[in-house]
Amino acid sequence: MLRPLPRRALLLSTVALAVLPLAACGDDDRGGGSARPDVTIKVSAAASLKKALEGYQGHFAAATVAFSFAGSDELAAQIEQGVRPDVFAAANTKLPDALHAKGLVGRPVRFATNRLVVAVPAEGGDVRSFADLGRDGVSLAIGSPTVPVGAYTRTVLGRLSAARRKAIEGNVRSQEPDVAGVVGKLTQGAVDAGFVYRSDVRAAGGRLREIAIPDALQPAVTYGVAVVAGAPHRGQAQAFVDGLVGPDGQAALRAAGLGPKP
Repeated sequence: MLRPLPRRALLLSTVALAVLPLAACGDDDRGGGSARPDVTIKVSAAASLKKALEGYQGHFAAATVAFSFAGSDELAAQIEQGVRPDVFAAANTKLPDALHAKGLVGRPVRFATNRLVVAVPAEGGDVRSFADLGRDGVSLAIGSPTVPVGAYTRTVLGRLSAARRKAIEGNVRSQEPDVAGVVGKLTQGAVDAGFVYRSDVRAAGGRLREIAIPDALQPAVTYGVAVVAGAPHRGQAQAFVDGLVGPDGQAALRAAGLGPKP
């Protein structure tokens, strides 16, 4: 006849069985898609991605996300200086490609596109068309040369005749460190017009309207994202990147006014 287990042994067996399911659910950060709300990944991203990534965040269950939004060039410089977020998302492909060449990020993924536009206040204003940008008395805000929106703006200006380019450049009153700075100058009424992305006009909540830039002048605006080398939570960081090119990420990007991955 089998003897019943002593009460202490029975209690230990019960505890062991209760712990097993919890152990099976563990994640050592190598399982990219595992849900880990107790893990926080840090994402350094271009200012123009704020609305889109915050929308995507609601569909991302693998970790909690802490964002740092700024100019892509500033964020890239921080990584070169030793800052280690988990993910870097830029408003161009040049910066993540350069970091990859230095071994500072993984292979970048192209995940979104956008269009450069001229933004003006939704109500009033003297700028009605792209041709008005060179008129006397018009004030403009653009991005600084090192930030993607500024580089894209200079691509547009470089495709104009020398006289038109000179007239527009003469109206520039402010060169901002990121596209949020250009939007800020516009919404504060400090300038008449500025070069921003189409998604920024949508994110302004009706305060701005866009003036299209002719297709012949339009630069190719493509966004790149990569997992940072030495990322504290590499598995969840890769899941974040993978999700951006998946249905949830692409839907959030479209809702924010960005175009699909190229």
